[in-house]
Amino acid sequence: MGADTDVITVGVGGNTLGFAEFLTKCAELGAEHDGKGTPCKDALATGVPARLKTVREHYDRMLTVLHERAPKAKILAVGYPTVIPQDASKCTFGDLTQFGTITQGDLAWLRTDVLEPLNKAIADSTGTQDPAGFVDLYTSSRNHSVCDDTKWVEGFVTLPAQLSVVHPNTLGHRNAADHIEEALLNTLG
Repeated sequence: MGADTDVITVGVGGNTLGFAEFLTKCAELGAEHDGKGTPCKDALATGVPARLKTVREHYDRMLTVLHERAPKAKILAVGYPTVIPQDASKCTFGDLTQFGTITQGDLAWLRTDVLEPLNKAIADSTGTQDPAGFVDLYTSSRNHSVCDDTKWVEGFVTLPAQLSVVHPNTLGHRNAADHIEEALLNTLG
């Protein structure tokens, strides 16, 4: 990366937010509450705004540094895909190929109060920087969550015995590549 760089793609934010920590704690609390209620939301919701603020601050700082190092580059920030379906009742409690022991109530909370705001924080940050743009993967992956029949994101485990910890599979990566390619062509065209 340098003065002649044309385009930079970046996909970060989930680790800063602590999404893996949320998943672990929500599964633990869901098991303790026999799949009922919103024990994770009850325990962790008050800390989410501060975590999202940190994501936004880190993104703003990162975009500034990238722009300083590559002043001519267009920066494409890649958002996160749909991980949890609109209808959390599609998810089976206790199924490790999905979200294990996270309650349906906590899944709905994670979608609306954690993941969707994470994408918004990234999109908002890119909106403050002229050379930056947001690549939305959420909309195109709506019916391909961990709990959908044709999923583009794996759950905690991929059978027969691979730890996947809620990451895109081949179809999810294909979707991301298609949208990034389109954004690159629009940027360079």
